[in-house]
Amino acid sequence: MPQTNTAKTVTDEALVAEAQAFLKANWDPKKYGTTSHMGHVAPDPAWLAKVVEARFAVLRWPEEWMGRGLSDRQARLVEKEFRKAGAPGTGQDRSNLWANTLLAGGTEALKKKLVLPLLRGEVAMCLLYSEPGAGSDLAGIRTRAELKGDHYVVNGQKVWTSGAAQADYGMLIARTDWDVPKHRGISFLFCPMKQKGVEVRPLRQITDEAHFNEVFLTDAIVPAENLLRQPGDGWGVLQTALAYERSVMGDGARGPRSGAAESRDEEPLIALARETGALADPTLRQDLAKAIAYKRLNALNNARAKADLGQGTSSPIMSLGKLAMSRILHEEARLRTAILGAASLLEGPDHPRAEDANFLSLNAYFTSIGGGTDQIQRNIIGERVLGLPKEPEVDRDIPFRQVKIGG
Repeated sequence: MPQTNTAKTVTDEALVAEAQAFLKANWDPKKYGTTSHMGHVAPDPAWLAKVVEARFAVLRWPEEWMGRGLSDRQARLVEKEFRKAGAPGTGQDRSNLWANTLLAGGTEALKKKLVLPLLRGEVAMCLLYSEPGAGSDLAGIRTRAELKGDHYVVNGQKVWTSGAAQADYGMLIARTDWDVPKHRGISFLFCPMKQKGVEVRPLRQITDEAHFNEVFLTDAIVPAENLLRQPGDGWGVLQTALAYERSVMGDGARGPRSGAAESRDEEPLIALARETGALADPTLRQDLAKAIAYKRLNALNNARAKADLGQGTSSPIMSLGKLAMSRILHEEARLRTAILGAASLLEGPDHPRAEDANFLSLNAYFTSIGGGTDQIQRNIIGERVLGLPKEPEVDRDIPFRQVKIGG
């Protein structure tokens, strides 16, 4: 791995000049294509490999993991140059859920095996968290992982797993100790998905897509070296992973899917109102201004929260951004419908604006549920940010084996 300057020796000017020179010599948007998953564009792995090799992918990480050990302030100088060039790949030390979680708690063997491939986009991942009886309360999971020699044997069921059919690994929470309270007997593992003991069944969504799946684990094998931290410490790892997930979801969400071009020169909602002649409506203009202001405010809040988020830690502040983005998406979908009026009742390829408005109205519920429901975010904000009393949990301090379930 090549050695480069660190924050101790590099000046702001030299750092920016190096980033500009790298982008000028290497970035070609026509050469490096993208892939799409669930409507989100993924950078070309060939381009990501160049960014990783140049140590621009994870600027705040230590040198041994292809970082530079930069301060957040200097890292943002480089990220700004990438944004100006329209080049992806940097800032993964704040956005790559999988690599950040692994670096924080993985074994040395697992980190050496997967950290760099994850940064290069060469490994497909999914989340194996929720279960039919443990969605909002993830501490109630009943998927079992039993240690047998040098591996765990996993049995159980997961649900609402996006990308499960394509994934190489799933970040799995499973119960390894049934004789301690529910939050203390959970372990966090990287579960290989391409094996006989893993069955994936797609779930049809209200948007007529099938990005989510049920996953059935029957004597699935997970090497013991794929355990993050110690057995029973999975709840803490999960909080770190959820913080990164909520951070990403708080930044934005999936856009329209019709393929109809939207304005790049002004806010899409304003462009749509202008296109339909609705921009002269003073009430609508006020609603548009409020929605745009909330979006800008949320972006600033997320930037502040990420600056305070240390590698491998969690922060309840991320719940603010995630909850806000959920509300913003619902409001933007409502405004698109209001702008179109009766035309919003149409759908199909001949009516792309209406198609987009209806799709975004339905898809907004994804952000209301994924990464913890809006209700869960309100609980976190109330208890951990505002200091309000916790909700009563009668089963919190008793061995999980004694917890009664409905039936």
